[in-house]
Amino acid sequence: MVADPRVRAAAVAVATGVGVKKSASEDRLIPRVKIHRLPGVKELPTRATPGSAALDVCACLPPDTVLTVAPGERVAVPTGLTFEIPPEYFISLRPRSGLALRQGLILPNAPATIDSDFRGELKVIVGNLGDATIQIQHGERIAQLLLERVQQFEWEEVDHLEQLGGSERGAGGFGSTGLA
Repeated sequence: MVADPRVRAAAVAVATGVGVKKSASEDRLIPRVKIHRLPGVKELPTRATPGSAALDVCACLPPDTVLTVAPGERVAVPTGLTFEIPPEYFISLRPRSGLALRQGLILPNAPATIDSDFRGELKVIVGNLGDATIQIQHGERIAQLLLERVQQFEWEEVDHLEQLGGSERGAGGFGSTGLA
């Protein structure tokens, strides 16, 4: 039995051919995520530049619809995308920094986690921290998506706090390491 869950997942994927493919340019396995576009989706999530770590996700709204987000309001924005994420992986959603800075559009639950067994439409929860109402158009980039690997772990419960071991920081939190 292979102890490392990542090795075990890769071995299962290789043996079954599920969820992975071999890279054309390298001798390595890369995860394969099945994706389905619901009607109206303009494009699949894409990287804005070759160096982008995350893929931009767009809003998918009915024709002639503009979604408004008032200051202080939270809204679930449909994307028209559904996924089959391979086992041992998940998708996380992050805010787009330009929208956060210029308009105050945030993802209040960032990073949002999309589990491998979820099969519904991806909806992005956005919030408006700005002073003005934000309008979201069909096809507008609203968030960033990352595929991440699950790191399995086990709890090792200890009976006494002193069994946790010391550190320079100790129990200090919330700015205890300094502001600069």
